[in-house]
Amino acid sequence: MLAKRIIPCLDIKNGRVVKGVNFEGLRDAGDPVELAKRYNEQSADELVFLDITATNEKRKLIKELASRLARELFIPFTIGGGISKIEHIQDIVTAGADKVSINSAAVNTPELISQGAEQFGSQCIVVAIDVKKTGDSWHVFTHSGTRDTGLDAVEWAKEVARLGAGEIMLTSMDSDGVQDGYDLAINRLISEAVSIPIIASGGCGKLEHFVSAVKEGKADAVLAASVFHYGTYTVRQVKEYMAAEGIPVRL
Repeated sequence: MLAKRIIPCLDIKNGRVVKGVNFEGLRDAGDPVELAKRYNEQSADELVFLDITATNEKRKLIKELASRLARELFIPFTIGGGISKIEHIQDIVTAGADKVSINSAAVNTPELISQGAEQFGSQCIVVAIDVKKTGDSWHVFTHSGTRDTGLDAVEWAKEVARLGAGEIMLTSMDSDGVQDGYDLAINRLISEAVSIPIIASGGCGKLEHFVSAVKEGKADAVLAASVFHYGTYTVRQVKEYMAAEGIPVRL
């Protein structure tokens, strides 16, 4: 089994890290560069930065943040938010990001996935899929969780993999910020449906949640925000707990 990755996620609004519950009620969690440096020191495997209002507010890409982070960090990081053209990917990668995350634009312009993979390599393209339980299935939502696309999450994940994405960042809107655990059912369904790595996101509150995301949800990486930003756990504590549970991690 390959080592499982632990990835702190930093949602950015107006240049600050924020965190909410079910994509609402955002509150300040600190400066993105200072938090990034903390996680760098804690041996996080990667970091994800999402400008959560870029698509809705048509704000400029956080290119300057990518440049600042590239100067401070020694671990891979992903930038997302408002990326809708191949030129945007070029800008972010040139600024120093290792990967880009696309969500709304991937649904609106699926060819952006294949174009990005062809030009920059599949490993550079992360497709974020925000899902919400609707009846007996899960639907894909876009625009910071405000629009129900009607797309079946599992079928969309299969299409994303076919188009050449390197991995999927799967966020359960039902679980986001609640800290009751990841949505293991949809993580497992999508992990079994595609061959590319799945990053579980949304709902972590306890150390055992990281373990269950891997063992039951079959995730390849586990992403969290609140438990790291507010000091509930360090990345090191999470890794040591997972290692004690028999999960391979980079200590």
